[in-house]
Amino acid sequence: MPRLLTVILNWRTPDMTLRACEAALREMAGLEGAITIVDNASGDGSFDAMQAGVTARGWDRGAVPVQVLQSGRNGGFGAGNNFGIRAGLPGDVRPDYVYILNSDAFPDPGAIRALLDHLETHPATGFAGSYIHGDDGAPHRTAFRFPTLWSELEGAARFGPISRLLRRHIVAQPIPQATTRVDWLAGASLMMRREVLDRIGLFDETFFLYFEETDLCLRAARAGWPTDYVRGSEVTHIGSVSTGMKTWSRIPQFWLDSRRHYFTKNHGHIYAAVATLAHVAGGVLWRLRLLVQRKDRGDPPHFLRDLIVHSLRRVGQRDPG
Repeated sequence: MPRLLTVILNWRTPDMTLRACEAALREMAGLEGAITIVDNASGDGSFDAMQAGVTARGWDRGAVPVQVLQSGRNGGFGAGNNFGIRAGLPGDVRPDYVYILNSDAFPDPGAIRALLDHLETHPATGFAGSYIHGDDGAPHRTAFRFPTLWSELEGAARFGPISRLLRRHIVAQPIPQATTRVDWLAGASLMMRREVLDRIGLFDETFFLYFEETDLCLRAARAGWPTDYVRGSEVTHIGSVSTGMKTWSRIPQFWLDSRRHYFTKNHGHIYAAVATLAHVAGGVLWRLRLLVQRKDRGDPPHFLRDLIVHSLRRVGQRDPG
């Protein structure tokens, strides 16, 4: 039987993280493996609360044991998950698969087994991810194409003729109705073949938040390990609980840093600069339309200005990593 390590990263949501763990435990019944909860140096008592909760429920002594680890620093999504992956299974046993589950995501019946079965029966597939829906049942768009300079133009312009012309470059895909191959998937519920991680490495910890799973899937694809969207694996996801994305008043520096690093690392400095110019051009076109049409701006306040300033500050600098 294949061995599965599930990693759940916590940042100041201990009660919700334990709920996610409970759902994962239910779905791992009959499987060989363990769950590791990583606290990303929350500093709010999360670690102690989760340790106490796991012990009180007897999860640390169950057939699928649960351990709570302290990363010691808030290095972001990739760094925190890497910490759990490196810890491995109890007894220093190597897992065959690693399953990343958000602390605000709850596997529906059969969700984890569907991903595992898919990877077991499709040995050429590197990663597999779930159909994600909200707690209201509304489906979430989580299947994507890799970003390009053309997708930057299309996404910023939000203009029908441009979108039709660049339809093959639109990042967010229509929600698949069946299992299919995709470029990359959101990391809320993502299972990865450990063999692939051994070959391409873990998450790039230069990304604090956002673009890290995009980069990982791109590295896997370039190494010949594609990603599949598994429609039969369904997960309930609340979304943005730890990041606060829905209430951003300004685009965070870490998002701008991650976007820049993704393009620079994977396509080079010139490409990254042109991608930013394409986004600015599309953004200007969108804002011109806003002058004559009543439309929701769709971006956090000052987004375009922040993007331009961030790009200019990076001129002549080399990204780390």
